[in-house]
Amino acid sequence: MRTKQISVFLENKRGRLAELTRLLADNGINIRALCIAETVDYGVLRLVVNDPDRAQRVLADAGFTVTETDVLAVELVDRPGGLARVIEPLSRAGINVEYLYAFVGRAAEKATVVLRLEDMDRALPLLQQEGVRVLTAEEVYSL
Repeated sequence: MRTKQISVFLENKRGRLAELTRLLADNGINIRALCIAETVDYGVLRLVVNDPDRAQRVLADAGFTVTETDVLAVELVDRPGGLARVIEPLSRAGINVEYLYAFVGRAAEKATVVLRLEDMDRALPLLQQEGVRVLTAEEVYSL
C-alpha cells in the first residue's frame, strides 16, 4: 500500500526544472503528482511518477541528487471535510503529518492526497480502520 516518491534536490537556477521535466518526458516517464518546497538557493521537488525506479536511475545518471521515500496515497471525497476525515484520526493517534500534497484526479468528485507520516506502520491500518481508501502503488502510478 506504500507508494514510492522520489525527491530531487534542485539548484534554484533558471531552466533547471525545465531540464528535469524534459529528461523525464524524453524517457517516457509520466508525472502523476508533484510539489516543490523552495528556498532562495535551492528547492526540493517531490514527485510521484509512473515508474519511480526508472525515474530515479535516469535522473541520477544525469547528475541530479535523487532520494526515494515511501508515502501513502489516499483517496478522499473532494468536498469540505474530506481531508479532515483523513487527518483527524492521525491526530488522535498522535501520528504527525510531515508533509502532504494533493491533486484532483480524472473523476472530479475524488481527490488524492499524498502523505508522508512519521509512523507509516501505525498510520496505514489506522486509516483503513477509519474507512479511508489507501491506494496501492500501482493505482497511483497509473492515475
